[in-house]
Amino acid sequence: MPKIKVGVFGAARGMTMVHVLAKHPDAQLVAVCDKYKPLLDKVDQKAQEHGLQVSLYEDFEDFINHGMDAVVLANYANEHAPYAARLLQSGRHVLSEVLPCETMAQAVRLVEAAEASGRVYAYAENYCYMRGPFEMWRRYASGDIGEVQYAEGEYIHDCSSILPGITYGERGHWRNRMYSTYYCTHSLGPLLAITGRRPVQVVGFETNMNAACLARTADSVLCSCGGIEMVTLDNGAVVKSVHGGLKREPGSINYQVYGTRGMLETNRWDGNSMSAYIEGERLCRGELTHYAPEAYVTGDLARQTGGHGGSDYYTTHFFLEKILGRPDGEAYSIDVYQAVDMGVCGILAYRSILNGNIPIPVPNLRNKSERDLYRNDHACTNPAVAGNQLLPVTPQFDTARTPDEAFEPIRRLWLEGKNLE
Repeated sequence: MPKIKVGVFGAARGMTMVHVLAKHPDAQLVAVCDKYKPLLDKVDQKAQEHGLQVSLYEDFEDFINHGMDAVVLANYANEHAPYAARLLQSGRHVLSEVLPCETMAQAVRLVEAAEASGRVYAYAENYCYMRGPFEMWRRYASGDIGEVQYAEGEYIHDCSSILPGITYGERGHWRNRMYSTYYCTHSLGPLLAITGRRPVQVVGFETNMNAACLARTADSVLCSCGGIEMVTLDNGAVVKSVHGGLKREPGSINYQVYGTRGMLETNRWDGNSMSAYIEGERLCRGELTHYAPEAYVTGDLARQTGGHGGSDYYTTHFFLEKILGRPDGEAYSIDVYQAVDMGVCGILAYRSILNGNIPIPVPNLRNKSERDLYRNDHACTNPAVAGNQLLPVTPQFDTARTPDEAFEPIRRLWLEGKNLE
C-alpha cells in the first residue's frame, strides 16, 4: 500500500509531528512550511538524518500547491480553521492542532468544509491520549462505571516565565489576545472524548487577575487568571473545566469522571497512575484500585515520542489510521463535530462571563438547522477577524492601553534566547 504523503504547516509545534511522520510506516513526510527560516533549517537537518527529501516553504501559497495527501496544521492556535477549510476544499485530509476555531462562524465553515470534502478531519487534542485519560476513555466505553453524572477536568499551566519564547515579543500574538476561557480543550476535551456526550449549555467564570504576574510580563494578560466552564451535557450530567496560569508547579493535569456505577480518576501528582472505583452488587460497596495504565501502542516509535506524556504520537497515528479506514482510527480519531464541541464551549463561556455569568446554549452543529444563527458570528478578541464584533480581552481592565514599547523587553529576551525570571 502506498504511503500517505503528508505536509506540516508550522515547524515549531509541528516538529513533534515531523519526528513521528519521518519514521511512521504509513507516512511519507514530503513538505514543511514555516515563516521562520531557522525552524526550517532544523527540519532540513532532521530530514537529512533520516535520508528524506523534504521540500521546505516559507509561504503557505507555495506549500499548498505541493503534492500531498494530508496536512498537519501546527500553525498559530487561533488560525487553524481557515487553513483547515482551504485544505479540505483542496482535497487534503487535515489534522488540526489545538484549537479548532477562533469564532462561531469559523466553526460553521469548518464543519461544512469537512462535510463537503469527504476527507478526514482529525483534531489533535493530545491530552485525550495521555495514559490516564485514554484508559478512562476505553473503560468508560466498556461500561465499567455506567453513565456519567459529573466530571472534572483540570489543566493548570503557568506560562509567564516562558513568555518571550512563545510570543516573540509580538504585541499582536494570539497569546496576548487570549481571553480566559479560550484555551479550554486540554481540560474539557478529554471529558467529552471519554464520555462521548455532547455539551448543551455552558456557564463561564474567570478568576481575578494576578497583579504580580502582570507587573513582570509587560502588562500582558497572558496566564494572569484562570478560566472555568461549567458545562451541562446532553444527558443532564455536569462538567467542571478549569484551566489557565494559576500558580502550581508542576502544573496540574487531572480528570475525574463519576458514573452511576463507579468513578475513574487520574492521579493529581503522578501522571502515570490513576484510580478506579467500581460498585458491586451492594450499594456503597465496591472495589477501589490504584494502578499505572499500560501504553496502548507499544512500538518503538510510540516509546520514542515523549512529548506530553507520550500522547503526541497518538494524534498523528490515529489520524493516519482513520485515513486508511482502520478500526483504531475510526474509534479514537477525534472528528470535526467533537472538535468544535470542545472548542466552542470556551467561546460561548466567555460570552457568559461578559454577560454576568448567564447560561449560554451550545448549538449542535451536526444539525444544519442550527448553523445559520452563527454563520456571521465573528465575535472574538482578534481585531483582524472580529471587525465590528470585537470583544475585550478581559472585562477586568483595558489591555488596549498597554503601550507598544512594553513588549520590546520581551522581544529582546526572545532574540537572546532567554526567559523571564
